[in-house]
Amino acid sequence: MSNSPVRAQAKGAGRVPVESNSAVGEHGVSKQTKVTKRTRSGAAEKLPAEKLPAEKPPGEDRAAEKPPAGQPTAEGGPTAKTGPAGKARAAAKTRPAVKARPESRLAMVRRARKINRELAEVYPYAHPELDFRNPFELLVATVLSAQTTDLRVNQTTPALFAKYPTPEDLAAAVPEEVEELIRPTGFFRAKTKSIMGLATALRDDFGGEVPGRLEDLVKLPGVGRKTAFVVLGNAFGVPGITVDTHFMRLVRRWKWTEQEDPVKIEAEIAEIFPKSEWTMLSHRVIFHGRRICHARKPACGACPITHLCPAYGEGETDPEKAKKLLKYEKGGFPGQRLNPPPDYPGRPAPPLGASS
Repeated sequence: MSNSPVRAQAKGAGRVPVESNSAVGEHGVSKQTKVTKRTRSGAAEKLPAEKLPAEKPPGEDRAAEKPPAGQPTAEGGPTAKTGPAGKARAAAKTRPAVKARPESRLAMVRRARKINRELAEVYPYAHPELDFRNPFELLVATVLSAQTTDLRVNQTTPALFAKYPTPEDLAAAVPEEVEELIRPTGFFRAKTKSIMGLATALRDDFGGEVPGRLEDLVKLPGVGRKTAFVVLGNAFGVPGITVDTHFMRLVRRWKWTEQEDPVKIEAEIAEIFPKSEWTMLSHRVIFHGRRICHARKPACGACPITHLCPAYGEGETDPEKAKKLLKYEKGGFPGQRLNPPPDYPGRPAPPLGASS
C-alpha cells in the first residue's frame, strides 16, 4: 500500500530527524537537536550531540528570573504587578531632565516692559524721596544721600537750607558749622567738602545757577552720573536712568542685565525702554526695591509681579510672613519725606528727633 509505514520510513531516510519537542529559532538549532551526516556510501553517520545544560521544563527559567512583585526588573522597569502608576513613576525617574530654553532677547524686553507697566499700577505715586524746593536743594540733598537714607537727609536739610539757602551762602560758610549741621548723614567732613565745593563752582562758573546739562553737572565736586540724572530728571524734566544700589540689584534679579558696572547697566537698560520712561522707571524700580524686593530678604509672598520674576523664591514666599517684611506705606509705616507729594498714600516722615 502506498500509505504503509514502511514506505513512509524509507522516504524519510537521509533526512535530519528532529524531535517533536524541539524548535529552531533565531539563535540556531535547539539544544537537543540530533544531527546526522550522509556518507558517500549513503549510510547515515550519527554525530555526537553537543554537551549543553539540560533543558528545564517550560516556564521554569522565566519563573526563576522574575523578581518579586513590585521590584524593578533587570532593565530597570517595573514588574507587571506595579500597574500603570508604577510604570509612570519609574519612567519619570529614568527620564532625563529637560532644560528650560533660554529666554530670547525679545521675550526679555517684553517681560521687562510689562514689569514696568505693572509697577506703574502698583506705585502710581512714585517720586523722588528727597525733599527739595529748587534744583540747588535737590543737588545738595542728593550728594548728602550717599551712604545714608533719604529719611535721614530729609531730617537734616531743613536746618542746612534755612541757614544757607543759596550757593553763594553755602560757598561762604564756615566748614565746621556745616559739618555740625550735616553730621547725622555720616561722612560729614567729606560731604562738607563736596557741597561747599559745588556751591563755590556754581557761584563762580554758572552764575549761582544749577546747570541743566549732564556734561556740566558731572564736573561739579561730588557729582556723578547718578546724582546728575536725579537732578536732570526731577528738576529739569530731562529723562535719565538713576542707577543706585536698589536699581542695580533689581534689574540683575529680573535678568534685564548681567552687568555690574553702573554705566554699563545704564546703557543696557536704556536700550530696553523708550527715553520718555527713563525717569519714572527709575522711581518705580527704586520704590519696589525699598518696599518689597529687599536685598537680604525679599518679600516674595507679598510681591505683585511674581509671575514675571525669574528670581521668585529667593525670599520669603509665605504671604503672611512676607507682609511683615513690607516697608513704608506698604507696611503701614511713615514714608521718607517730611513733605511728600499730595498723592502719596502714606504718612509723612517725622522731623529729626521726633518719634514716628
